[in-house]
Amino acid sequence: MKALTTLLLMAFITMSGIAQKKLIKGNVSDESGMPLPGVNILIKGATTGTQSDFDGKYELQTNVGDVLVFTYVGLKTVEQTVGTSNIIDVILEEDAAMLEEVVVAGYGYSRVSYKPTKAQLKRQKQKAYHNDITQTLQGKVAGVQIRGVATTSKNQPLYIVDGVPIHSYYNSIIQNIDSQDIEHINVYKSAKAKAIFGQSAKNGCIVITTKQGNYRIETQESYAQIEENSFERTTLAPLSTFSIDVDKASYSNVRRMINNGQNIPFDAVKIEEMVNYFDYNYPQPIDEHPFSINTEAAVTPWNNSTKIVKIGLQGKTYLNEELPPSNLTFLIDVSGSMSSDNKLPLLKSAFKLLVNQLREQDKVSIVVYAGAAGVVLKPTSGAHKEKILSALDNLESGGSTAGGAGIKLAYKLAQQNYKRKGNNRVILATDGDFNVGASSDKAMKKLIEEKRKSGVYLSVLGFGYGNYKDSKLEILADKGNGNHAFIDNMQEAQKVFGKEFGGTLYTIAKDVKIQVEFNPSKVQAYRLIGYENRLLNDEDFIDDTKDAGELGSGHTVTALYEIIPVGIESKFLKNVDDLKYTKSVNTSSFSDELLTVKFRYKKPSEDTSIEMTHTLKDEVSQPSEDLKFASSVALFGMHLRKSQYLNNANVDDVIDLAENSKGEDKDGYRAEFVRLVKSMSYKISSR
Repeated sequence: MKALTTLLLMAFITMSGIAQKKLIKGNVSDESGMPLPGVNILIKGATTGTQSDFDGKYELQTNVGDVLVFTYVGLKTVEQTVGTSNIIDVILEEDAAMLEEVVVAGYGYSRVSYKPTKAQLKRQKQKAYHNDITQTLQGKVAGVQIRGVATTSKNQPLYIVDGVPIHSYYNSIIQNIDSQDIEHINVYKSAKAKAIFGQSAKNGCIVITTKQGNYRIETQESYAQIEENSFERTTLAPLSTFSIDVDKASYSNVRRMINNGQNIPFDAVKIEEMVNYFDYNYPQPIDEHPFSINTEAAVTPWNNSTKIVKIGLQGKTYLNEELPPSNLTFLIDVSGSMSSDNKLPLLKSAFKLLVNQLREQDKVSIVVYAGAAGVVLKPTSGAHKEKILSALDNLESGGSTAGGAGIKLAYKLAQQNYKRKGNNRVILATDGDFNVGASSDKAMKKLIEEKRKSGVYLSVLGFGYGNYKDSKLEILADKGNGNHAFIDNMQEAQKVFGKEFGGTLYTIAKDVKIQVEFNPSKVQAYRLIGYENRLLNDEDFIDDTKDAGELGSGHTVTALYEIIPVGIESKFLKNVDDLKYTKSVNTSSFSDELLTVKFRYKKPSEDTSIEMTHTLKDEVSQPSEDLKFASSVALFGMHLRKSQYLNNANVDDVIDLAENSKGEDKDGYRAEFVRLVKSMSYKISSR
């Protein structure tokens, strides 16, 4: 009887313990409220634990009464006891055990009162190869970054250069000031910095005095010059020829500038890339061609005397499991200019989204470059995701930027593992700041034109700002038979590597060209809105040796024309003298046609083009939601570029157009566009 009682008691205790097991969820953030990824959460006295994800969220199976220990290098450890609540949110405070003030002059320093932890010492050894001013501070300055040593993403210090506080989005420029130009540097720990310089210096302050004493920020970003397309008289130039463009980098780049309150350079605004950022409701192709063709005409929203014409392509969409095996080579810039948290740290998180979608038949190699190039991961099956992710996690930044050497090595590795019926692609991720070896735009163009003969495609992903080289990356993608995206946050990474996975990686048609012939009996003049960097000579249309744009699985391409009908007087159209030797004779055989569009494309593995033809009747109807929304984006781009063709349209016109044409908008990108325009409305209106 006693034994039975004992057994029942033990069973009761066991059942009680099981009943109190619970899943704890929560968020871990710093003092500013920003989420902390990678925080270790362990059950005290046990080996069970987890880590917070990119958004600072975590989940852990525990028992009531367990003590959770939250640890993160550089921040105070926090302990929380599991009680009745299923949610435990934690704020980690900065560790007070930081350095005294350090004064750096040239490559020397005065005094240091600081003892680094074992974890910090390990990290310092990993970065010992940095042969610049950071070597003076490394191991002596906790939580601060100068030229190449990574700062935690939420702990950026305040920089003051020659008495001027620097906005944080220019930190990457300041971190790369030539040490020979610096007179001395004062570094203050958080508490003292905050007391002297205020709340903006809560993460420490670095005061730099240059030898000249008058340093001013000059952005090192570069963009190809764009001259807005003007109206062309149909009688003198009836053909308009251009290459398609599926790149979307301009929109996300402009978005980050708007969100950061920056002035937007005119040449950063590529209207076709802004329009093509959005999806449109075009039908899937139903014949043997890899894309459908869609056209419509309506009254131009910003000019009642002109018409707007939309030409839309919809690429055939393949499910991920239908895509051929991939041979992917990640080519990652790990130079010193990539140390900012919106560069290499964001890049790693973005690539993890891609890796998690790989299949067993897909293979990934990783090549990195800084002062030189090297292979950090040999071809690895998508079945071994943990190995690929580990290689990404171990990447660190530092050194100069030998982009040309990196490209050569990546293509060599891709060719060695070439899949004859697969998707062979190099994915380059960089800010474009090449400064060792072949680095000019011209040299890069020549290098990529040679490498694309191998049959390996190139996707180019831009990261960061301050020294972002848009012009160089556009050339690489254009000449490498690939696409170009700018990733400014994890939302954009999810769009590129999640929502548009197939289009990013799998080309369904290459060298896609469009040639529009306008009917001179209907169209007095026309202008192509955007595509200034994609224009082709008319004879290039039937020349199969001329390179053009690529179309990926599920991609849409939209082009807009503004046309001036025959008989309409326009301030945008100047008179031309009559020709002496050439007379234009309009035919009446096609009196109901506004224009004819011809398309040429090649299958990905072929070198001979296929031609398609589509005719648009001279019928003006109520614009579709897609045409109205595309027009609103184009009009916003025209405002940002101070276009001469605005015809007194204002920003409210953009907002009205966009708000009335958002449609289903299941991902919220159109609603985000409206918010961006509203945030810029005062600034544009006051110009």
